[in-house]
Amino acid sequence: MLARRTFITTIAKAAGAAAVLSVPGAAMAARKSYTVREVMDIILKDIPGAPFQQTVDTLKSGSDTQVVSGIVTTMFATIAVIEEAARRKANFIIAHEPTFYNHQDDTNWSGQNHIVRRKQELLKQHNIAVWRFHDYWHTHRPDGVGYGVLKKTGWLQYYKPGNTILHLPPASLQQVVSTLKQSLGIRQLRVIGDLSQSCERIALLPGAAGGQRQIALVEKEQPDVLIAGEVHEWETAEYIRDARQLGSKTALIVLGHSQSEEPGMEWLVDWLQPKLQGVTVTHITSGNPFTFV
Repeated sequence: MLARRTFITTIAKAAGAAAVLSVPGAAMAARKSYTVREVMDIILKDIPGAPFQQTVDTLKSGSDTQVVSGIVTTMFATIAVIEEAARRKANFIIAHEPTFYNHQDDTNWSGQNHIVRRKQELLKQHNIAVWRFHDYWHTHRPDGVGYGVLKKTGWLQYYKPGNTILHLPPASLQQVVSTLKQSLGIRQLRVIGDLSQSCERIALLPGAAGGQRQIALVEKEQPDVLIAGEVHEWETAEYIRDARQLGSKTALIVLGHSQSEEPGMEWLVDWLQPKLQGVTVTHITSGNPFTFV
């Protein structure tokens, strides 16, 4: 009888707890709030070797002790992104690239630049913390940016960890271009190559990998096409042009830096949201700053 009464009591308590959680607002009250530092620590738990002693991934504004009201991921913390984050009542922006127009986000490099000052004032006005998430996201396995791009293009099935080359079903260079434009939302691409040539071996280097790395990869792997985020026009572009005139078949597609890595920051939402309760994580696209005329 004692065991039976204990069992019934336990069931009643569980039912009561379930009833409380079913009341609107009760579940929200049970959820945790986070500071900026706590969110950063949650992220860094899944980054090999983190925290790094030397990294550009530091807070660019705000305090790591402030309580997070909402999180926005983006490529660049532009004025438009900051204003939209404030409208969404999100006070923590995780950006992949610099906020103050140089790699180190050194706000002293240009003296008393009035655009830098106004951007700092806007962030302070809305009490928004900005954290750069560049080195850590590229160190994640798989690389967070590369995975996001592959996911959005539909090429994940062709990715093998450790391989720099994707083996796709045969398609013309024109078809590859069309796939990239449609999946990544890019209106126009810069291309060097014969649009009718067949492409199967694809080298994908989003972002700004640099001329030496891009050229070394082409030399080693001889891909049918190198897809890059951005290139130094006096380096990789000229190398590909000369190589083709000397008989190479490697073509070049330039996506644009922002558009080539934005999918990685978009995927960060799917990766991060399950780790947090009570805080909404959304993505705001910073977009392509250029207009084609």
